[in-house]
Amino acid sequence: MANYKLKIIPLGGLGEIGKNMTAIEYGRNVLIIDAGVMFPEHDMLGIDLVIPDFTHYLKDKKDWVRGIVVTHGHEDHIGALPYLLAEVNAPVYATRLTTGLIELKLRQKGLASRANLNTIQAGDQISMGGLFDVEFFHVCHSIPDAVGLAVRTPVGLIVHTGDFKFDYTPAWGGPPDFGALARFGAEGPLVLLADSTNADNPGFTPSEKTVDEGFDKVFREAEGRIIVATFGSLISRVQQIINAAARHNRVVAIDGRSLEESTEQAQALGYLNVPPGVLVDLMSLKGRPDSQITIIATGSQGEPGAALGRMANGRHRHLKIKKGDTVVMSSRVIPGNEQVVARAINKLFQQGARVISGRQDQVHVSGHASREELKLLFNLVKPKYFIPVHGELRHLHAHAELARKQGLPAENIFVVENGHVVEFDDKGGRVTERIPGGWLFVDGSGIGDIGPQVLRDREMLSQDGFVIAVVRLNEKTGELVARPRIITRGFVFVKENMDLIERAEEEIIANLRLDGKDPYATIRTTLADMLYSETRRQPMVMPVVIEA
Repeated sequence: MANYKLKIIPLGGLGEIGKNMTAIEYGRNVLIIDAGVMFPEHDMLGIDLVIPDFTHYLKDKKDWVRGIVVTHGHEDHIGALPYLLAEVNAPVYATRLTTGLIELKLRQKGLASRANLNTIQAGDQISMGGLFDVEFFHVCHSIPDAVGLAVRTPVGLIVHTGDFKFDYTPAWGGPPDFGALARFGAEGPLVLLADSTNADNPGFTPSEKTVDEGFDKVFREAEGRIIVATFGSLISRVQQIINAAARHNRVVAIDGRSLEESTEQAQALGYLNVPPGVLVDLMSLKGRPDSQITIIATGSQGEPGAALGRMANGRHRHLKIKKGDTVVMSSRVIPGNEQVVARAINKLFQQGARVISGRQDQVHVSGHASREELKLLFNLVKPKYFIPVHGELRHLHAHAELARKQGLPAENIFVVENGHVVEFDDKGGRVTERIPGGWLFVDGSGIGDIGPQVLRDREMLSQDGFVIAVVRLNEKTGELVARPRIITRGFVFVKENMDLIERAEEEIIANLRLDGKDPYATIRTTLADMLYSETRRQPMVMPVVIEA
C-alpha cells in the first residue's frame, strides 16, 4: 500500500456556495466528507435542488467507500446524503444533532431503516479500513455540534476545518478547540483544507452573541408581530429568537415544514431549551395581541413557495402581512439570490411591514471565519500544502493569496474546482486529472434526468412561449387533408392576433405543397422563420403530424 498515491477529489463546494462534498482516496479505499445540496440558481427553472454529481467518480468505486463523515447539520452538508446512500452502502459518522437531522432526511426518502448511522463527539477517533484514522475536533459555526476533521493517512495528515469561525462567545457550546489545532500543527500536517466563504472579508467575524443584542433592540421597539425568516437548520439562531421572545413576553410559532421538523428534532435531542408556554402552534395565535406574537418562518432566500414568500405574495392561508408587522431577515443572502430576496422585501414593505436585514442591524452574523481568523488558523496548523475549499472562485483565490502572504510557497497552494484531483506522494503534491462531474438536478422525483438542454427549453418557453402546429396528411399521398391548426401559449393572445395565426396556417399550407421533404422539418423551419420575421420573437415550435 505504501506505493499508492493519496488523492483528494472535491466533488462539490469549490467554485460555488453549497453542495459541499470531498472524497479522499488511497488505493482501493475512499473516505467521503459531507454530501450537501445547493439552492437552484435563478435560471434553473423548475429545479428543486442541486446535488453533486458523484455518479462518475463512484461508478466503479462504490465498494471502496469505507465511510462518510459529516462535519455539521446544515443543508449544504447533509442534503444530498439520501441520494448518496441510495447508491453507496457505507457507514455515516456524525455528531448527535447532525445525526438527528440526517435521520429526518432519510425518513423522508424511506431510507432510515437501511442507513448505518454512527454518533460521534468532538475528541473521538475512528479508524476506517485501517488506512484512514479520523479525529474529530470541536469548531464553532452557526449550528451546534459542528466539527472539523484530522485525517491521518499513510502519506500524511489532512486537516479539514469544515465550516467554522473563531467565536470566543458562541451561542452554543464552548469556544473552538485551539489546543487540537496547535497539536496538529506540531504533528506537521501534509495539507490543510479550510473554509473560504469569508476569505475576502477583513478583520474578524462577529460573535453569535452580538445577535442577542440585535434581537433585543428589535423586540424592544416592535409594537406588532415579529416575523423572523431564517434557515431551517439554523438551530442556534432559533434558540436566540426563543430566548428574546421569552424575555419580552412573547410566544413563538414555527412556520415552515423544514423549520418545524428540525426544531422538533433539536428539542427532542436537548439542543433547544424552550421555556414552558413559549413555543406554540401557529393556529393558536388567533386571538392573541400582536404585541405578544413572534413567528419564525422559512423563506429567507426569497423562495416563493416558502412561508415568508407566501406571506409576501399574499398567498399564505393563515397569515397576512399588515401594517405594524416587523419582518427580520436573519440569514445571509446566498450569492445568486439577491434579486428574488429584494423582490420579496419590496413586497413586504408594500404591504405595510417594517423589514430589518443585514449585519448593520445585528440580526445576523456569518458563521464563517474572516481574514484575521484565517491567518490565525495558518499559524496554528502550519500546513505544507493548502487547498482552499467551500466558496466561489473569488473566495478561493482570496484565501490562496492570504496563504501566500502567510509564507506558504505558491507552488504548494492548489486553487481547484470540482472534479480536479490533487495527488500526494513522497515526491510532493500536484494537480493531475479532472474527473467528469458537475451538477445533478433534482426535479420532483427525478434525479439527474434533467440536463442543460431541458433547462434551455424551459428558458425558451418562459421567454417566448410555444406554438404547436397540428397537421393532418393523407397517409398515401402525403397531401393535406384539412387546414392546419395552430395552438399557442405564452406567445401571443390568440383572440387579438387571429390575422397572424391565419397567416401562419397559410405559410404551412404553401410550404408543404412546395416541399416534399420531411414535414416536421418543413413546418418547424417555416413557422420559426415566419413568426420571427413578424414578431421578432422565437417561440418553441412543435409540429404534430397526423397521418390519416
